[in-house]
Amino acid sequence: MKNDNILVGIVALIAGLIIGWMAGQKSSGPTPMPVAQGPAPAAAPAPMVNAQQKVNELKSMVAKDPKNRQAWVALGNEHFDADQPMEAVEAYQKALELNDKDPNVLTDQGVMFRRLGWFDRAIANFTKASQADPTHATSLYNLGITYRYDLNDFAKAQDAWTKFLAVSPNGPGSDRVRQELEFLKTHPPMPKP
Repeated sequence: MKNDNILVGIVALIAGLIIGWMAGQKSSGPTPMPVAQGPAPAAAPAPMVNAQQKVNELKSMVAKDPKNRQAWVALGNEHFDADQPMEAVEAYQKALELNDKDPNVLTDQGVMFRRLGWFDRAIANFTKASQADPTHATSLYNLGITYRYDLNDFAKAQDAWTKFLAVSPNGPGSDRVRQELEFLKTHPPMPKP
């Protein structure tokens, strides 16, 4: 009995060492290239960016100058990055009231509409962005995403992504779009209940 306990303990110890070694190998990645010898430079501390402080500063700016489009866009971007879709939508709306043809702001607001589940408004924004700039690949990409994943409208997703590849055949996301289009060709949409 005592020998069995010792044997189980040894096996558990060896298994733990092997698992630990394997986990270390998996997370360690490739060996870095050697660097020149000498004293390591002192690392400067990373600046602390207080997002709420930045939002407050931007709100103060737009309160003083409601026609400051750049500040409205920056405020929308801060809320976008903080995953505050409603606040982002509102700030972007103020920027769009000053210039309703900016494809970047239209697209960012569309992404926030999508996050809120307002797919019709997202589609309207992506469509308006691609009309304002027919080479605006990001709006076409997001249009395809919304049709494909939110509305299950494969035909419209295929149309949007075909236009995307026409304007950005080798740009960011083009390989994924090709995979998506291949999938759409080989898989019919699921019937709606």
